[in-house]
Amino acid sequence: MRCGTAASWRPSPVPDVGPALVKHINWPRWVAGVLAGLATHLLFALTVWPLFWFLSGQPPNEPLPAEAPHQGWTLAGNALAALAFALPHSVLLHPATRNRLKAWISPAFYGLFFCVATCVTLLLVIATWQTSPVVVVEFTGLPRTLVQAGFYGSWVSLFYSLHLGGLGWQTGFTPWWAWVRNAPPPRRDFEVRSLYRWLRHPIYLSFLGLIWFNPRFTLDRVVLLGVWTVYIFVGSWLKDRRLVRYIGEPYRAYMREVPGYPLMPGGPLARIPTQSGETPAETLPFPAPADRTPVRVRAA
Repeated sequence: MRCGTAASWRPSPVPDVGPALVKHINWPRWVAGVLAGLATHLLFALTVWPLFWFLSGQPPNEPLPAEAPHQGWTLAGNALAALAFALPHSVLLHPATRNRLKAWISPAFYGLFFCVATCVTLLLVIATWQTSPVVVVEFTGLPRTLVQAGFYGSWVSLFYSLHLGGLGWQTGFTPWWAWVRNAPPPRRDFEVRSLYRWLRHPIYLSFLGLIWFNPRFTLDRVVLLGVWTVYIFVGSWLKDRRLVRYIGEPYRAYMREVPGYPLMPGGPLARIPTQSGETPAETLPFPAPADRTPVRVRAA
């Protein structure tokens, strides 16, 4: 399924830039833009490592002593730290926010700005997190091994899902790289393939696995689990709304055929029902999983 919109993967071919255009480049601005892109992707790479250890249950701060006072306030501070990542992440993706900021941030750099905001808020969460001494549940033996396997598998699934969705769009690389080459802004298409044939939000589901597959849940981890699980489901609903706005009826047809998450019994993250008297635009074929040929739907 492919529709020309803000939800895509493959950029359009970029024409060669002639030498006559080079002399019109503002070189100080160009150098600053290149450095901004390089610094952003270095920050992204440096964020992944501490995030891995934090989500694996090994935050940088030592656990609080069992007799430490005001642990309720500490848990409240952790909840605020978790929200400090979740809320800006959703707000910056909202179309109204992008429209307000485009006067100050070029579209070629908005992805970089979003990536920096994501990395900085994640690093702040990690740096300020306080570990509770209260253990709610801890797995040992074979269950612990299975949970750890789920955690590592979620990382594999996350990067594979990011690849399907276009990692260059997630970090801002794709529009920035077009700007570096003085090329037209790339087009972003939506294409149903691989995991996207079975669920609408494989990236969010992979992130859920990173916070749920933990062999040792202390009280602070329960707080993190609760806040970020709500954020992921609300974020998934908001993403569906954004894509309906950008794509329109072809995405609604996709929502009728593919659930947001497997086994969802109802609600906005299940398959949406066809309205009475409504004729679906086109039924999506679902070939065998081995068939990786993209499914395409003509936009109405």
